[in-house]
Amino acid sequence: MEIATYAIEAEVEATHWWFAGRRRLFAREIDKTGLPRTSRVLDVGTSTGANLRLLRDLGFHAVEGLDFSNEAIRYCRDKGLGLVRYGDVRSMPFADESFDLLLATDIIEHVDDDIGALRQLNRALKPGGHLLVTVPAFPSLWGLQDKVSHHKRRYRLLGLKAKVEAAGFTVERRYYFNFILFAPIFLARQIIRIAGLDNRLKSENEVHSAGINSILMPIFALDTRLAPMLRLPFGVSILMLARK
Repeated sequence: MEIATYAIEAEVEATHWWFAGRRRLFAREIDKTGLPRTSRVLDVGTSTGANLRLLRDLGFHAVEGLDFSNEAIRYCRDKGLGLVRYGDVRSMPFADESFDLLLATDIIEHVDDDIGALRQLNRALKPGGHLLVTVPAFPSLWGLQDKVSHHKRRYRLLGLKAKVEAAGFTVERRYYFNFILFAPIFLARQIIRIAGLDNRLKSENEVHSAGINSILMPIFALDTRLAPMLRLPFGVSILMLARK
C-alpha cells in the first residue's frame, strides 16, 4: 500500500463508517467461534491497526500483529496497539500450529500466490483453529482503492471458497457484505475513473466528512446485520470464516 494511503487510513480508521462497521461485523463473527479471551490471536497485515483495536476492545490478551510495512508498524506502535512483527504472509516468522485465531482481512488480494499465502495461514493455525478472511469482491468494481492498495485481483465467492479449501480449510460461513452500497460505489468508481480523479486523489478515504459519515454509518450497520442472514449474490466485499 502507498505511504500516503497509510497516513489517511491512520487518521480515519477509528471513526470512519467503513472501518467501524467492519469491526462490529468481525466482532460478531469472532464471538460465534466461542474462543476464550486467552486464545492466541494473530492479525496478519495490520495496516494502521483497525483489527488490533478490535481485538483489544473484545478483551483478547495474547494478540500479535504482522505487517511488512515499517510505516504500518510505526502507526500501530504510536497508537499503543501492542506487538507487531515485521514479516510477510507468504513466509510468516511463526512456528507451525501457533495460533487459535488468524485474521487476514483484505490481505490475500495483495499477493500473486494467494493459495500459497492461505497455506501459510493454515500452517500457523492450530488444528481446530479459525481463520477470518475478507477480500474485495467483483472485478467490475476495480477502482482507485485497488490501485493505491496495490491489489492483484478482486474475487467471487465460489472462487474464494475453492482457494480456501485448497489450502486445507473447511469453510463454515461465507457471504458478501456491503451490498446496500454496491450500486453507488460502482457508479462512484466509474465517475472517478472517467473524470480522471484517480490521478488526483490519494485514497477513496479522502472523500470523508462528518456529514457523509453520519449518513453511511447507519446504512453500513444495517448492511452488516443483514448480510449474514440474506446471503445475497453480490456485495463490495466477501467474508469467510473457516476452520483448520
